[in-house]
Amino acid sequence: MQTLPHALYTPAQVRELDRRAIEHEGIPGRVLMARAGRSAWQALQQRWPQPGRLLVLCGGGNNGGDGYVIARRAAEAGWSVDLWALTDPSRLEGDARRAAEAALAILTPIDDPQQALAAADGVVDALLGTGLDRPVTGRLATLIDAVNAAECPVLSVDVPSGLHAASGRVLGTAVRAAVTATFIGLKQGLFTGDAADHVGEILFDDLGVPDAVHAGMTPAAWRLPAAALADALGRRPRTAHKGAFGHVRVLGGDHGMGGAVRMAGEAAARSGAGRVSVLTRSAHVGAVLAARPELMVAGMAAAGFAEAVIAESDTVALGPGLGQAEWGRCAFDRGMQHAGALVVDADALNLLAGQPRHRDDWILTPHPGEAARLLGIDIQAVLDDRWATADALVERYGGVVVLKGAGTLIADRHRRRVVGEGNPGMASGGMGDVLTGVIAGLRAQGWAPFEAACLGVQAHARAADRAAGGGERGLLAGDVLAQLRGVINP
Repeated sequence: MQTLPHALYTPAQVRELDRRAIEHEGIPGRVLMARAGRSAWQALQQRWPQPGRLLVLCGGGNNGGDGYVIARRAAEAGWSVDLWALTDPSRLEGDARRAAEAALAILTPIDDPQQALAAADGVVDALLGTGLDRPVTGRLATLIDAVNAAECPVLSVDVPSGLHAASGRVLGTAVRAAVTATFIGLKQGLFTGDAADHVGEILFDDLGVPDAVHAGMTPAAWRLPAAALADALGRRPRTAHKGAFGHVRVLGGDHGMGGAVRMAGEAAARSGAGRVSVLTRSAHVGAVLAARPELMVAGMAAAGFAEAVIAESDTVALGPGLGQAEWGRCAFDRGMQHAGALVVDADALNLLAGQPRHRDDWILTPHPGEAARLLGIDIQAVLDDRWATADALVERYGGVVVLKGAGTLIADRHRRRVVGEGNPGMASGGMGDVLTGVIAGLRAQGWAPFEAACLGVQAHARAADRAAGGGERGLLAGDVLAQLRGVINP
């Protein structure tokens, strides 16, 4: 297996790459299948090296053909192999049929895969490929649930069966793999949404196809490189001064939500902004200053926002703790008038949903619920296809969209990125406020909207991963703040 590439493709694009390899480069399909099976078998041997009892579940297409190759290799290596066929092998065609015939020359298929599960030391899932587009039901769903309930590791071939390879959503039910071995091109659905709970360790093999196969095909998206922060955030000039690193103004913090603006303000400062001001309810001024005296804090009545002076060169972070009452609406109206850099989050997004507008230079950072309100759709529609949701938000509102969640997506009209860092401990209050501050802090230092969003998401997620070293449960936004300085100085 090889280092994971950064380019991501749709399943349709990967099928096209496969076709090019066969038709343009003259690599027979059976050779590609043999290479895929061999690669997956080698991965299985490396992770579970002791010979044992292997249950191989084969479907009816080329994915099943890969499974037959694995089964034959395991049997030839002396493993005890139970082989089960979802589709009658005599009904297979082409390369898959030839792979099945080679395996069945030395193996006899079993009738009851669930009974075999009890004795299995490992399972190979080669049931469903990347073409799945409807929910898994019936006996196949029952089998997948049984596989998930069994106490043995699973290697899925190309994509865990039941997982949509384009969107990353579960279609009814899906295998929870320990390892997913995938080929030719990485599928975008393996890196966001439900996939996080199903793919396990992702291994990749390009099967030796030449670079010409990929020539001229623009990837659907890209994984953000782990080195992005280190590559972007070099050493500061020794003559640096605070005026060179921008001024962030945080607008928000209605009654009872002063902590949100404090965390957003501190996150902007910890991310390197030269100055940070907070415009909030007067009742919060003392507490914010006591917690973080480096912030400049002003108390604002609702009417005061109309006269609030915000320089065009400032970066405004609008939304943390904003609320949707009169005070929040006044702050929202003032923030929307700002012609400079603007990061919009939380209740500012909910207010924006009721007053849609379009800008090319702002950054919107919705979680799935806010995304649903912005698009006027059900939240399940967001979860069903996060990639399509991000694209739809960019189309309607413009600028850069950060769709938060497992496998956070960053998109503008021309680019899509996914960040694989982060952990479930981030599902707690205040995390979004910290992210808003980090992105605003980087934006204030001169990064363009898309780059500020990408670097901000990665810095935030990496800080959360460091903070989660003691456990994910109970992880607080303040714990992430405490790690930001180290992350932002890679």
